[in-house]
Amino acid sequence: MKKINAFSLKVFFFLLSIFSFFTPSVLAADDGPAADVVNKATLDLGWKIPNIGVIIGFMIKFLFFFAGLAALLYLLLGAFAWVTSSGDKENLKKAQDKIQAAVLGLVILVVVVVILATLEQLVLKNTFCVGLTCTISVPSLL
Repeated sequence: MKKINAFSLKVFFFLLSIFSFFTPSVLAADDGPAADVVNKATLDLGWKIPNIGVIIGFMIKFLFFFAGLAALLYLLLGAFAWVTSSGDKENLKKAQDKIQAAVLGLVILVVVVVILATLEQLVLKNTFCVGLTCTISVPSLL
């Protein structure tokens, strides 16, 4: 018999918790004790459970934020390399290349965000969203 390692057990429980998070509460009975438990659970949360569109939108916004943060960090590393180059031409060129790449990355990131936001708001009139300025609508079976 094959032995289950700790990593696969952690992955299994993680996927099980994700599945239980997205399980709709409408599967419970509309009346009776099960409905009381479901209604009480939703009232005691104090916040609304997000749907998949909100989660995807958050992940997209987080990725843009993380990309901007990485570009700024790379810019700071380039500036630090410039300061510590001690006049060496080769190290100075490497530092300038880092700074140039970071600034170019920030410019591209800002341009992409502006184009996507303009497309969502003005061109598509919130009928199709990628998650920047409006909530993604994901069709559901229920």
